[in-house]
Amino acid sequence: MAKLLLKLQRYFRRKPVRFFTLLALYLAAGSLVFLHSGFSGEPTVPGSPRSPAAAEGPGLPYLGVMQLSRGFKAAATMPAGGRRHGPWFKSTSKEPSDRGKSRDNGGARSRALRGRSGREKEEDRARYIGCYEDNTRQRTLRGMSFFDYKKMTVFRCQDNCAERGYLYAGLEFGAECYCGHKIQASNASESECNMECKGERSNTCGGVNRLSVYRLELAQESARRYGSAIFRGCFRRPENVSIALPASQLMLNMSVDKCVDFCTEKEFPLAALAGTTCRCGFPSTLFPLHEREDEQLCAHKCAAEEFESCGSAEFLLVYQTQVQDNRCMDRRFLPSRAKQLVALASFPGAGNTWARHLIELATGFYTGSYYFDGSLYNKGFKGERDHWRSGRTICIKTHESGQKEIESFDSAILLIRNPYKALMAEFNRKYGGHIGFAAHAHWKGKEGPEFVANYAPWWATHTLDWLRYGKKVLVVHFEDLKRDLFVQLQRMVALLGVTACEDRLLCVEGQKDGNFKRSGLRKLEYDPYTAEMRAAISGYIRTVDAALKLRNLSGVPEDYYPR
Repeated sequence: MAKLLLKLQRYFRRKPVRFFTLLALYLAAGSLVFLHSGFSGEPTVPGSPRSPAAAEGPGLPYLGVMQLSRGFKAAATMPAGGRRHGPWFKSTSKEPSDRGKSRDNGGARSRALRGRSGREKEEDRARYIGCYEDNTRQRTLRGMSFFDYKKMTVFRCQDNCAERGYLYAGLEFGAECYCGHKIQASNASESECNMECKGERSNTCGGVNRLSVYRLELAQESARRYGSAIFRGCFRRPENVSIALPASQLMLNMSVDKCVDFCTEKEFPLAALAGTTCRCGFPSTLFPLHEREDEQLCAHKCAAEEFESCGSAEFLLVYQTQVQDNRCMDRRFLPSRAKQLVALASFPGAGNTWARHLIELATGFYTGSYYFDGSLYNKGFKGERDHWRSGRTICIKTHESGQKEIESFDSAILLIRNPYKALMAEFNRKYGGHIGFAAHAHWKGKEGPEFVANYAPWWATHTLDWLRYGKKVLVVHFEDLKRDLFVQLQRMVALLGVTACEDRLLCVEGQKDGNFKRSGLRKLEYDPYTAEMRAAISGYIRTVDAALKLRNLSGVPEDYYPR
């Protein structure tokens, strides 16, 4: 052994370059192993108070500056459940690609039993009604459909169908989701729905040409649909109706489907049923859809469908078709460099992405970001790639709350949201993506309480910092924006120095949801906030409320306080 070591020593003395090369390779390999085992990719909020004093409510002092750095430090903790991988080392599982491949009967039976037990727990939001036949030429559920061969779950399919107002959601081949109002096929044996969901192996997602069908328990009035049309409400006939709704046709056998189909063919986004007349048009200053009437005034039976209402000559029943209103869809970069930098500031989870979507539609210009999110860029936020100081975007998204960062902007729109909702939205984003949901295990585990302890104080300091250091700050409450979008959007556009015509803003109302609205169907089965958390959060709310009133602004909405 000693002779071998002596020979190696002499060899490397003669050729030192090879020695240093091997040493560098050894160190590089060690670094990769360290990154692989320790990198978690989760942001940390520096300076979060964890002491008992930090949780005090009513007498909460000024909480100081709590920054969310652009270069997050990776948490190097390892979960008890085993090794934790960073985003570059995601484990993958191979899925069978052949549709006709048979599966073992024992596994199929156990999955079916697990699927049934899971269905019983979900009866409050969706009720499983059975396994049904399906045909590629004539679908059982003939509404919207989408596929995801990696992450399909029962929840995801239910959420997407419920959000679009359908009564039924069906899953097929482990990865396909179909929505509809009617089941147009026969029952099949439960054993034929034997394929596990691609993103949730504990549940069953149909089989080969077999649908696992759920009846959705809808609670949202705004989600009412007939086929692909969204119900907008009952409205009084506008003056100059032939100008407000320029296309019309007499239909003696009137039904919702016939009127919607006619207006869709004519490429209008609105279909208005007026007894035996179908009218089509756009939302406009002549017909803004802002003053809804009692639906009983429109409750006149259709000639062709006795269970449907078709309105009357004086009161129109209005639906929004699948036709896209293109009056507000054009977007571009600013033609010349912006003279001022305007921030669109918010605490994470307060609806910043949704506000960006609205601003882009209302102004016709891209919004930028202090960060870079590839998923948002791929969804159409083209200003995401620009440096935030480029001057090519109408405003800049930011979650920063430090004095230096705030003072680098000339003005700001400060978006504030109920902390209970904002914290839940950000937690869902961290563990479920932009429109996904965190698993119940995350809420019940240590992640939930730690997240609330770190982020709840930051919700308060974020607003306090912007009120203290911001040069020209327009405060917009997320709840007000949802309730009165037209008026709040007018305020925001005015601060940005852009003139937006009313017809364009009305167009935005019809396209307001975009691709980043989390469905309201999936609810937690328990309250994630303890009494101690609520006491602390209520204190932060009172502090922010007082700070707003001190600057002669309206305080926080009443629904911020839990009942």
